[in-house]
Amino acid sequence: MPDSTSRVIGFPISRIDGPLKVTGRAPYAAEHFPADMLHAFVHVATIASGRIERIDLADAANYPGVVKIYTHENRPRAAWWDSAWKDDVALPGHPFRPLQNDRILFDGQPVALVVAESFEAARDAAALIRVSYVEEEPATNILVEERNSYEPKEKRSGIAPPPPPRGDAQGAFEASPFKISAEYVLEGEHHNPMELFASTVIWEEDGSLTIHDKTQGSQNSQGYVCGVFELPKEKVRVFNRYVGGAFGSGLRPKHQLFLSVMAALDLQRSVKLELSRREMFYLTWRPATVQRVSMAADQNGHLSAILHHAVEATSRYEDYQEVVVNWSGLAYKCENVKLTYELASMNVSTPGDMRAPGAATGVFALECAIDELSYKVGIDPLEMRIRNFVHMDQNEDKQFTSKALHGCYRQGSEAFGWDDRNHAPRSMRDGQDLVGYGVSTGIWEAQVTNAAARVRLNADMSLLVSAAASDIGTGTYTILAQIGAEGFGITTDQVIVDIGDSALPTTSVEGGSWTAASSGAAVQSASIAVRATLLKHAQTMENSPLAKASVEQTAIREGRLVLDVNDQVGVSVEDIFAHVGLSFIEEEGKAAPDQATQKTFSSYTHSANFVEVHVDEELGVIRVTRVVVAVAAGRILNPKTARSQILGGVVMGLGMALYEEGMFDHRTGRIMNHNLAEYHVPSHADVQDIEVIFVEEHDDKTSPLGVKGLGEIGIVGMAAAVANAIYHATGNRVRHLPMTIDKVFYAKEAAE
Repeated sequence: MPDSTSRVIGFPISRIDGPLKVTGRAPYAAEHFPADMLHAFVHVATIASGRIERIDLADAANYPGVVKIYTHENRPRAAWWDSAWKDDVALPGHPFRPLQNDRILFDGQPVALVVAESFEAARDAAALIRVSYVEEEPATNILVEERNSYEPKEKRSGIAPPPPPRGDAQGAFEASPFKISAEYVLEGEHHNPMELFASTVIWEEDGSLTIHDKTQGSQNSQGYVCGVFELPKEKVRVFNRYVGGAFGSGLRPKHQLFLSVMAALDLQRSVKLELSRREMFYLTWRPATVQRVSMAADQNGHLSAILHHAVEATSRYEDYQEVVVNWSGLAYKCENVKLTYELASMNVSTPGDMRAPGAATGVFALECAIDELSYKVGIDPLEMRIRNFVHMDQNEDKQFTSKALHGCYRQGSEAFGWDDRNHAPRSMRDGQDLVGYGVSTGIWEAQVTNAAARVRLNADMSLLVSAAASDIGTGTYTILAQIGAEGFGITTDQVIVDIGDSALPTTSVEGGSWTAASSGAAVQSASIAVRATLLKHAQTMENSPLAKASVEQTAIREGRLVLDVNDQVGVSVEDIFAHVGLSFIEEEGKAAPDQATQKTFSSYTHSANFVEVHVDEELGVIRVTRVVVAVAAGRILNPKTARSQILGGVVMGLGMALYEEGMFDHRTGRIMNHNLAEYHVPSHADVQDIEVIFVEEHDDKTSPLGVKGLGEIGIVGMAAAVANAIYHATGNRVRHLPMTIDKVFYAKEAAE
């Protein structure tokens, strides 16, 4: 429930952009139709490694409606230096440059762009292109390429490398009475948001560009276009007002943006390029990973050693990096820890940040390992986690800003009925189904990034909130409206939120679960600045009752600027505007990480995941029948949108655990299931009861609003909870994601 002083924040307000979306009136990137627009279509490589020997364009070029075809042989000039191609979240290495040369680095790499008067003409002409290749042996199997792994020389900005070892992990492991060592494998997962990647580039007569782009950061796309094509920022404006899901896939500009802008500038006409579902599989993906965890404990279940090593896939041209192993050094109390992380270069496109990047992968291995160890020691898996609770960040030797994980364990286990569980594996049944209960801990960093926002209060008490922030389905429109409304004692229907425009106040890309804390704090700051200006004007009025008040002592309630402690003392906002002859007051606010806090504290969102599975004893079919997730994420701005974020994370976690797998033919290096018929994601029939609990947590250090991010935490640990439940049901461990029927039977055979 919201606190007693709140009017808007804390209430489950429905998303203000919802009606537009459900009625089809919200225009996405490909749903803009400028006059005289051309359509583009990409022809992609059918090998994963080698070079182009010859491209035959004769039939395609003669197809009716074709305007021009671009290849590496006639691509217009673009910046040649790496720095021009690096976006705000770029990686070490050389950014991918479409149609640069004859080299093929991954399956699905664009090799030609057809531009035509209609989409159908561009598509059909692209099918007539004939490409001859000199093929080389591809490398796409992480289980093979991990032998050639290496530690990245240049670290990715914002991604903490593994901390130095502490204690003697190997010695403590060998000396401990209880220990496990296991390998955990994750096949690559591919982003499949509903909206396909698209760019509509509108060419203006003065040479400027208006771009509607599928992106999580309009200003990031703007900076990329300006850098690559050497254009001044005032000539490029990017909109992403509505984004049909992204989950990290839209953090970096994709090749459709470069190709459509290239064609528009060259032809001096508007161009639209929407990628196909098949092409979505060649963009960003959660990288295939091999992890080895060794963990030991004493007879009381207290951890004595953790060794966690991970090897992740990356491309031939960039060193993609995530925080994978670090979680094993801070989730539980342990004095002897060694964490190592390496990459394996393969013939794949560069992986990308996919919901809880690194944590979803690393915590899967960690939480399976501690579960395995609990059975070895003979302690209940939940009790094992509680006994190893840690009150500080051991990786950085810092205190936590807050940590209500104990409350998550308690409330989650009570709601789930954990105590009803028979501890012994393979001891619970429902007809021919084996029943299992699994538990895991979730953890994700809580951050604030640099952000700015503008707030305009009109004389009629309506409000305009503006920022370049994005709403990728998370509810940004709604929570910014709530924060703005709260600051002026009005309702959200009196607030207009203007976001998704590169011309608005600067914000970071939407990712990392930081938007609510960052852009929200900027809106709060701007609102206070507006109130300060309003107070200054009120104090110029004759016999002003607020003459000696400070802005901290005031509030706006029912259209009046009043003393916070006494609503009877104040002035009508309408009278203040009339007094100074203004129709509106507008101010800008900013938010940034608190450097002093960061030196002393670490901040994380925590969760406890409880899962029930039914496994058909004869067929091996797995059904997740119940999920309870208890989350401690500071102040909850909107329980409705917050719950929606956790539900989405849980469902993606079920996909990670049981269904999602990019299947490579390692002989050719090609992805074989690049469609939604064969790449399985959870459907309605796969998702049953999910209960979300928000545990009360006060945090006055992480952000000015007291909030922590919610976008990622729902997926973290979910795959492990499912895996642990499968073990409890069957008595057999499956350590290879996704946990399909064949792997369940293989684990059974291996155990026998």
